[in-house]
Amino acid sequence: MEAYLHSDFPSGPPAPASVPSAYWVGPRYLAGDDGRLYDSVANTLAGLGWISLTIVRGRQEPDEAPEDRQVLRSTVLHISPDSLRWVQWVLPDEPFHLGSLPIAWQVSARSDMLSPLAQWSAYFTPEVPGEVLATFLTTLDARDQPALGLGGPELVLDAVTAHGWLRDVDQPGAGAVDPTFSSHVRLGEVPPLIQDGDPLGLVAEADEAALGGWQAWAEPVLGAGYLWAASFGASVPHDLVAAFVGSLSSSAPVLRRVLPESTHDRLLRAPAS
Repeated sequence: MEAYLHSDFPSGPPAPASVPSAYWVGPRYLAGDDGRLYDSVANTLAGLGWISLTIVRGRQEPDEAPEDRQVLRSTVLHISPDSLRWVQWVLPDEPFHLGSLPIAWQVSARSDMLSPLAQWSAYFTPEVPGEVLATFLTTLDARDQPALGLGGPELVLDAVTAHGWLRDVDQPGAGAVDPTFSSHVRLGEVPPLIQDGDPLGLVAEADEAALGGWQAWAEPVLGAGYLWAASFGASVPHDLVAAFVGSLSSSAPVLRRVLPESTHDRLLRAPAS
């Protein structure tokens, strides 16, 4: 993609009276979510025929008007037609954090209707590009058996190295980094609270290695905080993670009106006609 840098491109929401300009930008792993991560994912799921439910928890005092009720939690849940997979918008619920960033979306799947629990879950913070999550969810929706693992870790690494990413020097079979060394994908121990249907993915004896899960993140400036993070439970099929990172590392530009402040000067951009 050939583009020119524009120093006057806005790094935050435009003034209400202005007409926002749209730009094609890249690389997409530094492009952020355009401030519309909920809408982009919800629109994708609606197009796939998923059902959405809103769960509101609150407190209402006697004789209190409904509009004055204190809402404690508000959760939006999207469920696939076969009820084997679901996606939850958890940002308003004070979720736990990945790399100091709050979880925005939690994606889960189970093997059959008889199982009340998820076989695996994946977690995504704000600023994960909506196009990347859309690819992940579309791939998940197309699978007849969303909890069945297909292929091995090489699928994930091949997906990013095909787009120019570099294998980790120390762990070439378990990690890769983009050419600017700002975004990473790695297979290893997952953070606490990452849910998984296989108990070995959560705990292990002192002399045993815990099952590893994939993680991906962007840290534009080393030590200055993460732009976004994603974590996949140990049982998430490798081919689904490969779909995510394949889209993440794609060289195809994405349309943006708002850019993350931390990557404003690191993105190539060209005005959208």
